[in-house]
Amino acid sequence: MEHIQTDTAPSFDGLPIGQATKHGDSIYLAQSPRDPETEELVSRDPAEQAEQVFENIEAILSAAGSSCEDIVKATVYLTDFDDADAVNQVYRKYVGEPFPARCAVQVDDLAGDMKVEIDVVAAA
Repeated sequence: MEHIQTDTAPSFDGLPIGQATKHGDSIYLAQSPRDPETEELVSRDPAEQAEQVFENIEAILSAAGSSCEDIVKATVYLTDFDDADAVNQVYRKYVGEPFPARCAVQVDDLAGDMKVEIDVVAAA
């Protein structure tokens, strides 16, 4: 097992959370809409949050020698399904066809006023 860490994505300082783990031919990661430099939430807008989430995912996958094209499974967490269309537009920008398997769930709450959080499994 290899832990992936890059300065171009949020680091979760002080929390028991790693950026990504590579195990065999797979990379596992989850990301939030936080700016990697300030560690602050980028916006309250769900599309802007989704954009930052994917920028973070892309940075981590790149550090692991992979890319968003290698995503094989994604789970999108939303605090409001009314935001799904806006998030899907951003999703399509980063994850092209043929689209990987995906699950989208509405959750009661996400930490720190987040509206979107995404976890992915990608091929290494």
